Parts: sequence; structure tokens; C-alpha cells
Amino acid sequence: MTIKENPGNVFQRSLKSVSLVTLTFQNGALTLVSRYARTRPGNMFFSTTAVVMAELFKCVSCLFIIMGQEGGIRPWARRLNEDVFQQPYDCLKISVPAVVYVIQNNLLYVAISNLDAGTFQVTYQLKILTTAVFSVILLQKKLSKIQWVALVMLFTGVAFVQFKPESTSEKVSTEQNRLLGFGAVLLASALSGFAGVYFEKVLKTTKQSLWLRNVQLGFLGVVFGTVTIFLSTDGQKVRDKGFFFGYDMVVWAVVFLQSFGGLLVAVVVKYADNILKGFACSAAIVFASLASVYLFNFQLSLQFVIGACLVCISVFMYGYQPKEKTQSNLQAQGEKI
Repeated sequence: MTIKENPGNVFQRSLKSVSLVTLTFQNGALTLVSRYARTRPGNMFFSTTAVVMAELFKCVSCLFIIMGQEGGIRPWARRLNEDVFQQPYDCLKISVPAVVYVIQNNLLYVAISNLDAGTFQVTYQLKILTTAVFSVILLQKKLSKIQWVALVMLFTGVAFVQFKPESTSEKVSTEQNRLLGFGAVLLASALSGFAGVYFEKVLKTTKQSLWLRNVQLGFLGVVFGTVTIFLSTDGQKVRDKGFFFGYDMVVWAVVFLQSFGGLLVAVVVKYADNILKGFACSAAIVFASLASVYLFNFQLSLQFVIGACLVCISVFMYGYQPKEKTQSNLQAQGEKI
């Protein structure tokens, strides 16, 4: 007698498989496309404007999601009025991570402009380390022994990658400054950890939904991002050449991947867990590194391979926790939409 499998279990398993492939593609593709967009010859777009557009798309997307949840325009408008416009002080709380994320995203463009895709992908995993540190400091969270070991392994792996031979770097047409790139990704990782933990604390201590909070983040991100444009060296260039100077399908792909990547993660985590996310992250490192060999003539060195393997293993170790703790730990990683 053949026992039919529960359709719900089949659906859940299928979603996990789709989640794995989608997360891996998004994580790897964002790095690769961003690297290509920032190192190819021709008119270079202004990265500060791309940050603003990503925040705008994110804000609008979350507004539509809330509208769907509320079931119409009127209840949607009432929800926004009650939870946003009538609580200006509450918006001040979210302005802190909004400013930090704008700075972080601008730093990531500096990093990807100066580091090859594989090195960037590996080094940016330091955000796990900074998130853990800020979780202990700000949320008084306790990490297991295996997590501390994983963090040490993560740091060691990143260090190995930084000492790879210069001759193995990608061959690109733009000038590279590895020290500047490493400094940028290091600071971006620290900011990511702080903003993620701060955002988690806000979510836990207020009634507003995750989507509504991201509407606030997106809107404030547009405001602060616009101010950043005109405070930076891009300000005069934007006035002279226009906001969308250098934009083409590749640049819009970068904006799309950056904007909707967080939304993808938010949907995926309902059907996945930390182990799946860790596997997707590790697979993205392998994907970006191998793709760089063919796309940018990147040469794999022994130091890079050892470092990347250590980072991949550490991600698995850090995410391995009992099922009852999975959801709280997921929030502790500070995924921002």
C-alpha cells in the first residue's frame, strides 16, 4: 500500500528548494553585477543616486504590500495615518538606522569598486561578527561556545583572503585601491551590525509591522540619501550631468537586486531557517568567486580558497541552533529590507 505524502509537506519542501536557489542567485548576482557596473569602461553612474533609487523602490514596494494586507486604499491610508503621520516621534527612532543604512550602502559601492567580487563577498560576511558583537552589547544576548568559535573562524578566513597575492586580482579597466576597498567594506560591516541590531530592538519594542517599518526606512533613506548626494563630490556632477547620468539596463539591474533582495529574504524566511540561509550564503560565495574567474579573469589562490572555505564553514556553524531559537536568532542577524 502506497502512502501519499502530505501535499503541505511537498509544498514546504519545494519552497525551501526555490528559496535556496533564489537567495543564492540574489546574493551572488548583486555582487557580480555591481562589480561589472563599477569597473566597465564608459560613462560611470553616480553611486549615491543608485542608493536613493533603491530606497525609493523599496519604500514603494512595501507600501503596496501593506495595501494588499489591509485590503483596500482606505484602510491602507488609515493605517499609515495612525502608525506614521500621527507618531512623528516614532519616526525619529527609525531615522537612526535609516541614516546608517544610507552610509553603509554608499560604502559598499566604494568597496565593490576597489575589491574583486570574490574578496568582497567573503569579506562582507564580517557583518555576522559585528551583528553578534552588537547583539551582546545592546540586547544582552548570549552566544553559544560554537558560535564564538565560528566567529573566530570567520575572522581568520577573512584575514586569509586579504593576504592573497596581488597578481591573482581581477583584470579591470579602472584604477583599484585594495586598502580603500577593504576599509570601506570593514566599516560597512560594522554599520550593518549596529543598524541591524538597533532595527531589531525597535521592532521588538513597538507595535508597527516589519513592512511599515521598512516604509519609514525607505522614505527616510530617500531623504538622507538625497542630502548625501549634494553633500558629496557627486553633488555638482549631478547638477551638471543629471541624476540618471550613466544609467542603463545594467545599472537598473543593480538597483533592482539591491532593492528587492531584502524583500526576497523577508518572504523566504517564512519557509526557511538559518541553516538554509547559511547554505545560500556559502553557495553565493562559491558562485561569485567562480563566476569572477570567467567574467573578470580572477585567479583563485591557495590563500583565497582556504579563507573562503573557513568563512563558509563558520557561517554554517554560527547559524546552527535548536529549532525553537531559530526565529529569534534570525532577527539577531539584522537583515534589513
